[in-house]
Amino acid sequence: GFEKITDHRNKNATIPLPDVLMSAFAMFSLKDQSLLAFDQRRKQGGHNLLTIFGIGSIPCDTSMRHILDGLKPIDLRPAFKEIFARMQRAKVLEKYIYMDDCYLLSLDGTGYFSSPKLNLSACLEKTNKKTKEVIGHYIYMLGASIVHPDRTEVIPLCLEPIKKQDGEDKNDCERNAAKRWLRDFRREHPHLQVIIIEDGISSNAPHVIDLKNNNCHFILSAKEGDHKFLFNYINEAAAQGETTELTANHDECPNITHCFSFLNDVPINQSNQDIRVNFLEYWELNPQTVKFKHFSGVTDFTVTEEDMFKIMRGGRARWKIENETFNVLKNQGYNFNHNYGLGKKNLSIVFAMLMMLAFLVDQTLQLCCSLFVLSGKRPVPRYNYGMTYDLCSSVTRLLLWSRFFVIYTKGASSRIFLNTQTIKSSGQVSKNKGFQHFFKNVVGAGWIVMPKKH
Repeated sequence: GFEKITDHRNKNATIPLPDVLMSAFAMFSLKDQSLLAFDQRRKQGGHNLLTIFGIGSIPCDTSMRHILDGLKPIDLRPAFKEIFARMQRAKVLEKYIYMDDCYLLSLDGTGYFSSPKLNLSACLEKTNKKTKEVIGHYIYMLGASIVHPDRTEVIPLCLEPIKKQDGEDKNDCERNAAKRWLRDFRREHPHLQVIIIEDGISSNAPHVIDLKNNNCHFILSAKEGDHKFLFNYINEAAAQGETTELTANHDECPNITHCFSFLNDVPINQSNQDIRVNFLEYWELNPQTVKFKHFSGVTDFTVTEEDMFKIMRGGRARWKIENETFNVLKNQGYNFNHNYGLGKKNLSIVFAMLMMLAFLVDQTLQLCCSLFVLSGKRPVPRYNYGMTYDLCSSVTRLLLWSRFFVIYTKGASSRIFLNTQTIKSSGQVSKNKGFQHFFKNVVGAGWIVMPKKH
């Protein structure tokens, strides 16, 4: 928990650090669009942040920025590990075992801050190729999620910032970030068997060596434009009949044709011919759409007719970190593209990690909590949790998250009594369409009973 994090401030700090961290976590969990929106929640009172999140002292937006700016991002890593460990003990992760008792772990980089003027010493710099003039500043991160081709939920792990390192003038890169991430991952999960799946820029000799040194299997995308030597090698082998070519159809979709070509024990590139990998190429032909899907990649698994389909599906599942992780953060209420604050030290990175932590908790609830799953199927989208939470808070005191989900999903089995005076004092809320929806679906259905007048 946050209580284990050492406070970097003076001993006379008035707001406990766990309260500051939990306030920021609550902001992302409730899908507040900005720090200002969360600060307005604080000022309005009756917000139940103490009851639900255990927050005793809620900082204002300025104090939150100032306090979190000095926090070391690495101090947040144990929170991810703790949730992951609980999922392991509950055997939730068994649903994600893919092949050879391994989990698919997708890695990819994405940007979360950019500005033509605002910058920190840690910001990466974008320069004009001709004039060498700095024209922009940005920070990237390397995200990691356990995925499965047959599941929509992902299990995000702690991210790794892609930024200038202390004492360095050169830009950081995704390859160096992957080295750091693998080191920390193996320190925290020394025995977890994983298959790393990544895009084409990762299928290079140094990264393959890093993966092997960290006891990780891999299925890495490889495109012809980036691997000319490898594809020339494959084409020559195919001309000599050394590759295996197979065509298959599945009973579920008999009209779709799956074409495979593979060759084991090939050099990854011309400069590192001692680094051997196994190559697989795949085409999916659909006569109804007159389109085909294509995948090509390298792996350390020996490709055979028995497991070629599974290797292909595993490699293509790398898209889930883009679609089910980054796109969800950007478009489903987490406001990933919003600049919550750059700060002078680590503020933007800390906010990004807390946002990812809130997403991990949501995904865990999606896997383990039936009420949470039902709430995602209601007419009000899940990214409106913050609005619904405010509506509930304006008419009742929430005691448990489960009660909130009951209200949200219109599935309460017990009745909740409201204070009519609270409703009357919330004139602005009562005019809200969401409030009308709330009463129509919950109060009108009889799950909430208005007190009788005396």
